Amino acid sequence: MTLKKMKIKNYIFFILAGFIAISYGDEETDQALPELGDRVSGAVSSSQERAIGNEFLKQIYSQAPLIKDPLIQEYTELLIYRLSEYSQVKDRYFSVLMIDDSSLNAFAAPGGIIGVNGGLFLNADNEGQFASVLSHELAHLSQRHFARNVLKAKDTGLASALIMASSIAIAMISKNPQAIALGPAAIRTESLRYSRLFEREADRVGFINLTKAGYKPESMGEMFENMNNIRRLSGDIPPEFLLTHPLSSSRISDAFNAAENISEPGTKENSLEFSFIKSRLEVYYEKIPSNSVRIYESRVNESRSDSNVYGLALAYNKVNDFNNSLVLIDSLIRKYPKNLLLNTSKIEILTNAKKYDEAIYLSDLFLDISPKNYPLSTTKAKLLVEMGEYSQAEELIRDQLLRKNTNPELWLFLSEIQRDGKNIVGYHQSRAEYFLLLGENEQALNQLEFAINLTKNNFQTSERIMTKIVAIKKIVEGSRGL
Repeated sequence: MTLKKMKIKNYIFFILAGFIAISYGDEETDQALPELGDRVSGAVSSSQERAIGNEFLKQIYSQAPLIKDPLIQEYTELLIYRLSEYSQVKDRYFSVLMIDDSSLNAFAAPGGIIGVNGGLFLNADNEGQFASVLSHELAHLSQRHFARNVLKAKDTGLASALIMASSIAIAMISKNPQAIALGPAAIRTESLRYSRLFEREADRVGFINLTKAGYKPESMGEMFENMNNIRRLSGDIPPEFLLTHPLSSSRISDAFNAAENISEPGTKENSLEFSFIKSRLEVYYEKIPSNSVRIYESRVNESRSDSNVYGLALAYNKVNDFNNSLVLIDSLIRKYPKNLLLNTSKIEILTNAKKYDEAIYLSDLFLDISPKNYPLSTTKAKLLVEMGEYSQAEELIRDQLLRKNTNPELWLFLSEIQRDGKNIVGYHQSRAEYFLLLGENEQALNQLEFAINLTKNNFQTSERIMTKIVAIKKIVEGSRGL
């Protein structure tokens, strides 16, 4: 066996322990929460978890479709950070991934990574139910289930774990995911029993933190019931979330029993923002825009709720009926004049309607109130691109990258602005940063080599680019040495 393959197997063993074996198993009696001490950190340290998480991020960025909507991203990030204040997560720095998939799923990965499918919004009736899933995923992080899975695998026999890891390594090397299924059934059975305990533990810890955050304690049980209904309707192929988070009748009853025992239950169930984001995603996932108009016109006729009016405004915008769209969005803004989500949505509609002066006025008005707001800044940048004001748009996105420099979509957007604005050197540099975040180092080098060929008369810029090239080449050479 080559050294390269040995290293890949050892690396995949860590990935395997946290993501493949966190699924099923026999029912276990409730146990007290463990003391998470040095032994767990000895299996996988926090810094190792972050390193694994960084590699996982590159895989997601390069392979998974992501929702490129700053309003949806911002809402989800803020909710996760708010919930984390009531959790036991020590390092509250999260990478939140909005996966462009209408099926129900969410996951937590080492290094503070939380992935949320767009379909999670669609299958939650309110923010309390949605937050119950996020609280569950935060509990996976706070209880260090990834590291404890690795520790369990070591305790029960590293040799067996490496046999399983071999099949994962083969899958990676051959790009054949089916090779994962070759792992011996006995090993899978051994690891699965332990992970069912993790799911129950995440339920308990997540429930406690959800109620601390002020949500109705029934929210988790209600979300479980929604999932159970989906499972019944899905036939032989249940949603991915139910494959990695198997739902038993006892988990549902435990959630409702726990809710009954709360002496001072919270009352928060929903928020205006959640209902808007859910409508936004429903319109987004409707493949035939005219269907969205028909669906939301029917809903508004039945109930002129704020979320239905917002959904219809977005549906009209999608079919270029900007006048009706603006009438509806203005009716909501009269009710909630300072709501950033609504006013940002209006700027989007005005931009599509080519009412640039009004859109700029509204953008500047709210950026004065909320400087550097992410959705508002990126929406204004898109408006400026439409107006041909590329240097101003570039300045806005560069300012956002001071806080979000690990966001590949922002780097990609910046590169497109620079290309359209004829800043070709900047375009290649930004593309390089984008490819680096995707783990595509060779592509990044190609972009930087294009850039340096265009800067031979600018010593400062050439030196900066060359320093970056040297650093990337060291990384590439190191990976080749595996």
